[in-house]
Amino acid sequence: MPKVLLVGPAGEQVGIVRVEDALRLATEADLDLVEVAPGANPPVCRLMDYGKYKYEANMKAREARKNQANTVQKEIRMGLKIDKHDYETKRRNVEKFLSGGDKVKVIIRFRGREQSRPEMGIKLLGRMAEDVAEYGFVEAHPRQDGRSMVMVLGPHKKKAQAMAEARKRKSDAEKAASTEQAPQDTESTGGTPAEPVES
Repeated sequence: MPKVLLVGPAGEQVGIVRVEDALRLATEADLDLVEVAPGANPPVCRLMDYGKYKYEANMKAREARKNQANTVQKEIRMGLKIDKHDYETKRRNVEKFLSGGDKVKVIIRFRGREQSRPEMGIKLLGRMAEDVAEYGFVEAHPRQDGRSMVMVLGPHKKKAQAMAEARKRKSDAEKAASTEQAPQDTESTGGTPAEPVES
């Protein structure tokens, strides 16, 4: 008669029992009999709610994937003769990407004779690095690559940390919004009821 080492629902060892007895115990407890170590001698089986176990395992895996968040490298391109307004827009985008936990590759395209003035590109990239120093740091210093000059900025915060903070801010904002929308208690006037007027 085949026997198994039976483990209870709370992880306690029941002992070595016949398969029929293990199945009867599972039915009585309204649980599933799951073989967890088929290679052992005797095989190890556990009493558990298998549907609940699968659900919890899937939820844990989903949570792990959510927190794993991959860092993406964003690109910002600009010309050497960028005007002030365009520069400010690019700077805000770099700050947004860095605060979101992403790396940013800043690329300057040289046109015509500009290629012979690499020091101007280094100066512009240096200015960008200084302006966004609160959000990130220079991971790869400016280097000329053909008609372009490239610098890579890295975020101070990891992607997962930035996402967790963003989720917290969002939930805090939702809580604040829901408390503002809650109906206010109407205050009683506190006056005495009107007396009936006799005719």
